[in-house]
Amino acid sequence: MLDAVFFWAFALVVVAGALGTVTFRNPVHCAAALTASLIGVAGIFLLEGAEFLSVAQVIVYVGGIMVLFLFVIMLVNVGRAEQEHRFSHNAKLATAVSLGAGGFILYLLFSRPLQFAPINQAPSIVQGNTEQIGNALFTTYLLPFEIASVLLLAALIGSVVLARKRAEA
Repeated sequence: MLDAVFFWAFALVVVAGALGTVTFRNPVHCAAALTASLIGVAGIFLLEGAEFLSVAQVIVYVGGIMVLFLFVIMLVNVGRAEQEHRFSHNAKLATAVSLGAGGFILYLLFSRPLQFAPINQAPSIVQGNTEQIGNALFTTYLLPFEIASVLLLAALIGSVVLARKRAEA
């Protein structure tokens, strides 16, 4: 019973943070709402017994990515961006698409009963042990891991080059 209460509390934090991320006008408030949503996801991971994923979620996304987002927000000219009226001509279309997608999701949720598999019977490659995660990551999934690291390095180099060109112009 207590697990269900915590799950719904974390789920509420995730949904409220996601809604705040897409509806707030101030970019710093959007980043704070996204941080709350990511912490809620970490709480759900913790409830499911995935302690490693929970801690990795907090360290990598909340600690690393959100700091990067805040640096980008500080470097971008927010005053000019606030003066632009982006997406104002598509507000009715965006509202209609959002309501349609939300209605479809609610239909899928309530059209059939929810079925949950017990945690110990859920199919999984690794069972929550950090050593098993490391072994799987560096043996079975070594190539995708290295490809992802090269792509992230290329994105980092590209962002530095683009930022440097804008600064020189």
